[in-house]
Amino acid sequence: MQLYHHYFSLNSQKVRLALEEKRMDYISHSLNPLKGKDLDAELFHLNPNGKIPVFTNGNRIITETLEIIHVENNSCRYIDSVNEPLGMNDIDRERLEEWMQKVDEWNPKLFTLSHTPFKLRRYFSRFKRRVAIARMAENPDLASKYRSKLHNAYATEELLNNIDEINANEQQLINILDAADSLLASTQYLAGASFTMADVMLIPVLARLELLQLDKEFIHSRNQLSEYWARVKHRPSYHKVIGQYFSGFNRHKTFFTTAFTVGLRDFFRKY
Repeated sequence: MQLYHHYFSLNSQKVRLALEEKRMDYISHSLNPLKGKDLDAELFHLNPNGKIPVFTNGNRIITETLEIIHVENNSCRYIDSVNEPLGMNDIDRERLEEWMQKVDEWNPKLFTLSHTPFKLRRYFSRFKRRVAIARMAENPDLASKYRSKLHNAYATEELLNNIDEINANEQQLINILDAADSLLASTQYLAGASFTMADVMLIPVLARLELLQLDKEFIHSRNQLSEYWARVKHRPSYHKVIGQYFSGFNRHKTFFTTAFTVGLRDFFRKY
């Protein structure tokens, strides 16, 4: 099994949490999207959309986050300790599916970018467009894929100018958080008494809110959700996938090293 991912990517965090919770071994390929590494030709050969995460197992290539996690949660190819779905029988299966779908339908990229300072957003966006153009020149057979990627980048910029879309995206998140807060008043985890893939889907969303320093408004204003967040952050999988990169001083170190590298490449035109 191989996973193309990066710890900056919220959807990558979901998949890595799933793998860590199931204690599955896999070969890791880290592709920093802010450095334009998700534009490498190798990834485009695996996923024409040029998006991470990408999960491969033999000849099977899976590019949709929810489908990857379903594979992890319902696999019949591994030893019994891995094979059993998280939560075993101590959960509400219908609620599990409902929550996984609900979280997957929300667009974290639009929310993240809309809460990122404009100058910083523009800087990295411009750098990535230059990387895409450079890769297109190097790989003419993938030119149409890179043009599509550039088109999507411009479309995202347009979307960020649409206040109605941004407000709708934030309201969708608020609805998710309100529903979780209400549910957690009567159960320890989203699908019942045990930790499940529904929790795996939600944890990176809460981590992103904390990273954007929006946790006071969106998490801690909801008592049950705040207690839940404090509880799940103690899980070893959280520390390995998210905490070691974004807790305390580490968050500044993580972003500084990336910004420094991008700055050097941009200065020397090394795209």
